[in-house]
Amino acid sequence: MQQELKSDFTKQLIIDKAFSLFYENGFKSTSIDAIMRETSLSKGAFYHHYKSKKDIGLEVISLKVEKRVVEGMILPLMKKGNAYDIIVKVFINRLKEFSFYDKQHGCPMNNLINEIGNTEAVYQKALRNIIEQWKYALEQLIERGKYENSIKKEVSSKAVAIYLISAFEGIRGIRKLYDNDVVIEDFLSGLSSYLEQIRV
Repeated sequence: MQQELKSDFTKQLIIDKAFSLFYENGFKSTSIDAIMRETSLSKGAFYHHYKSKKDIGLEVISLKVEKRVVEGMILPLMKKGNAYDIIVKVFINRLKEFSFYDKQHGCPMNNLINEIGNTEAVYQKALRNIIEQWKYALEQLIERGKYENSIKKEVSSKAVAIYLISAFEGIRGIRKLYDNDVVIEDFLSGLSSYLEQIRV
């Protein structure tokens, strides 16, 4: 039991350090040696848990990136309340709440999509799975809004869902180019205008 706990702790340490390095320096720029240095593990101890960088990448996507998106962007869409208000809260307030560190480095998922999303089918599948979960939850909320009469019935749930996700991810990438939030404020102004158009 003690050995199992130690093994779980070691794996978590590797994933946490790898996630931070991927986020700050990029997936391709981060070597296994750099991850090993951050964890202070021996080569033997390290390779006992992960045989390749691809294995680590997939674990980072499923254990860190997906968890962040589910907790920050998907579960809030499933709360009770006015559907339109929930969309506003999730997509507008969430951007305002990001720390300076998060604004500097963008979205971990979006960074990985742009860097490795077209290099390996396994990465594509893992990252697409997160987007599909997010899109489905948003489509369901928009449909609920139509039923509750807070969102216009003629609105295409699929179109609005993918637009909102794309816009949100896009501005997080663009924000990395600036040293202040003016570009986010301009984006939020435009997004607010768009959301008003789907509101009843």
